[in-house]
Amino acid sequence: MDLQAFRALLSDEGQSLLAALGDAGPGGEPESAAAAALRQSSPALVAAAEEQVRLRGQAAVKFGEFAPRMYFTPDLVELSSHLAVAEYKLDRVREMGVVLVEPMFLGSGADALVLSREYYTLAVDPDPLTTAMAVANEQALNGRTEPALFADCEDVAAFGGRGEADFIDLMRPPGPDGGHDPESCGPPLSWALEQVRSTGLGWIRLPPGPAPGAVPDLGRADEAEWISYDGEVQELVLWFGLGPRGKPADITGRRATLLPAGASLTARGLPGPSVRPAGRYLYVPDPAVVHAGLLAEVAEDIAGGPVDGAGTLLASDELRHTPFATAYEVIDVPTHAPELEGSVEFVVSAADGPKVLIAVPVPARLPQAS
Repeated sequence: MDLQAFRALLSDEGQSLLAALGDAGPGGEPESAAAAALRQSSPALVAAAEEQVRLRGQAAVKFGEFAPRMYFTPDLVELSSHLAVAEYKLDRVREMGVVLVEPMFLGSGADALVLSREYYTLAVDPDPLTTAMAVANEQALNGRTEPALFADCEDVAAFGGRGEADFIDLMRPPGPDGGHDPESCGPPLSWALEQVRSTGLGWIRLPPGPAPGAVPDLGRADEAEWISYDGEVQELVLWFGLGPRGKPADITGRRATLLPAGASLTARGLPGPSVRPAGRYLYVPDPAVVHAGLLAEVAEDIAGGPVDGAGTLLASDELRHTPFATAYEVIDVPTHAPELEGSVEFVVSAADGPKVLIAVPVPARLPQAS
């Protein structure tokens, strides 16, 4: 979609067409109102509206009830984290004590929209369609008549910042090799780091799995936080301004946060855990924990360690509940027995070669005695 097509969707005709198509629902024959709107509108406007309805349906899993009123591009849907992730980061921004914030290179735009719920937000992006959608989406997401988000389309690298905190989105689609090199983005990570450090407050949003060595020393941020939602890692956030103002961190802290539970795990400076054989219980760590390199912390919490030859799989001889890993109990299954519903197979190393273990999920919480 280009800017002209988007502006056409904002017209009375475009809004009527979106409403009619949205009411008709996906698939099947269009209702009479939608059919009439399709006949009366230009093919270009119909194509833009149909795409928008399709994208709204895809975005519903991330934006929930707000999606049918918002505007999207395919990249915006793909690169957005769940709305709960942006709302969680807003909670952390409250601790910074700022009033005017500047999201730059808006990416999905979700962070700027959520920040504008409580802060005057000057959003800057070189793409006119991105800034126009941000303005339209603020009303859909925040429902205010007086806007708190002011979007400018200009060269961000030449932009003279006026805010107290900078938030830069470098979430981009993977390259041809499937990897993420933030230095090859527009703008490069080195520019983003310099910009946020000059302000002293803010964050840089990155894909959760940057290429090895792509973020040296984790940008010397105060904290690097990997955030997952419902067991799927969403993004890496480099936080600045959590410590003394203007002082780079000597060592970047690492954090894994699991939503919607809101559980956070931070590095405790533990040595690498010893490899061990499989035990009665197996634990599959949340991907945010794996990306953050916090297996040692989870292993200590469960009194276990990594299973020999099984990657990030952990094992323990006792059951210890943790929000940071899914627990399974290994069971004995007779040969040729029917498959047990809900069971999972794990392949681990053994003295005589690979061994398959059958395990069943352990409830997250033990039942309470009545």
